[in-house]
This record gives sequence, C-alpha cells and structure tokens, in this order.
Amino acid sequence: MKVAEKVILLLNGGDALAAAISGGLNPNPNSNFQTLKDSFGFPLESYGIEDRKASGEIIHFIDSDGHYEVSILLLQSYEPPLLACALNEVLLKLAGNDLSTMPTLIAPFIVPESKLKQESNYSRNYDKGSVYGIKLGHTTDITEALSSRLPKSPPFSQINHEGLAMLLHLVNVIKIPTVVLIGLSDQSVSNKNSKEELEVICEIGDHLASVFSLTFSKEKMVQNPTKISRDDKEAWRALYG
Repeated sequence: MKVAEKVILLLNGGDALAAAISGGLNPNPNSNFQTLKDSFGFPLESYGIEDRKASGEIIHFIDSDGHYEVSILLLQSYEPPLLACALNEVLLKLAGNDLSTMPTLIAPFIVPESKLKQESNYSRNYDKGSVYGIKLGHTTDITEALSSRLPKSPPFSQINHEGLAMLLHLVNVIKIPTVVLIGLSDQSVSNKNSKEELEVICEIGDHLASVFSLTFSKEKMVQNPTKISRDDKEAWRALYG
C-alpha cells in the first residue's frame, strides 16, 4: 500500500469525526498539492477469516513532483474481533519491513469521558471539549510538532472504547511512530453533532491542518453522517485494555 510519510488514520464507522476530517482537510490555496483518491482491501485469511477484507479508502495529497505528502486512510470500522484483525493488518502494511520508510501515524478519536477511567493517583481533572495527545514510538518531526501543541493525556487505567484501546495496544507492539489525538465529549449530549462535539472536531482539524500545511474548512466538512448502530462487545475489552 503506497502512502505518504504522514498518515492520518480514521476509523470510518459512520461517526461525525471521520466524515468531517476527511471532508474538511484540503490543499492550501497557496500550495501545489493535488488530491488522489484510492481504495484498498486486504485479505484476512491469515486470521482464519475467509470472507472478509480489511477495506477502506485513501485520500492522498500529492505535490507537483508526484511526491505523496499526506495520506488520509479511512478504515472501515468493524465489530470485534474482526476490528482487531483488520486494524492489525492495516498497521502491518503501513509499517512494512524497513524502519527507515515507516510513516508517522496520526490517529484522532472523539471519546465520551465516561469511557475513560483516569488512574486514581492522578489528581488533575481533564476537561470535556478538550483535545489531548498521546505520543507513542520513536520521535519524528511530526510527532514532536503535534504533541508539543497539545496537553498530554492523563494516564488511564481503563479505556472502554474498542477502537482506541485496540489501536494503542497494536501501535505499541508494531512500534509505529504515532500521535493519538483524543477529543473528549460529554456522553450526556444525545445529539452526536452537538455544538460541543463539532468544536472538538474543528480543533482536531485545525491541529492537523497546521502541522501538515493543509487547510481545514468548516464549510466543507461533512456533517450528519449516517450513524452505524453497534453493540459494545465487553468481553473483548479485556484483550486490548
């Protein structure tokens, strides 16, 4: 899978974040970037899964010399345990076999605060509507630039969010240089496109645009996507928490 040295990974489960970021990030008017859209589908036979693939779409930002500057990878969101298999396969493809060509991964999430349990010995409270950063793997220019802009995430003793928990576990194993952006939302707000959540999405988009020399357009971001109904699979959290 051909990607840029900088990859934004989004779990495309029909939530507002994936649609808004992929739709709102665009080339800077003063740049010579062009966009190229592609798709992928990786077999999962090695996991004992015969009839499904790790599938999704990629949006590349390419300069006038044909160099891939930034890639947005939208991985279809699956139910556990298929989600772990698909995510692991995509991360292995991104990592490749050569450490010198391994991309830097940026993975944004919006998580209800009720799904994150802060360690009891950590006294500082985190704020709803804020965006925090977790830096993993070796430091690159991008991980340093992005993490320096964000408050460090509080340590969590429990993460009850399937995608986030799995990504943190797998990135630690595969050793991809990564910054995970965690935007906190208030689960009590029933409207998933609430003003608070949209403000968090815009903050994430502005951070990404700044470090990647792109623009984030609030007018172009896609809102009110179709929400895919999913039931949490509590038993699988023990494997990745």
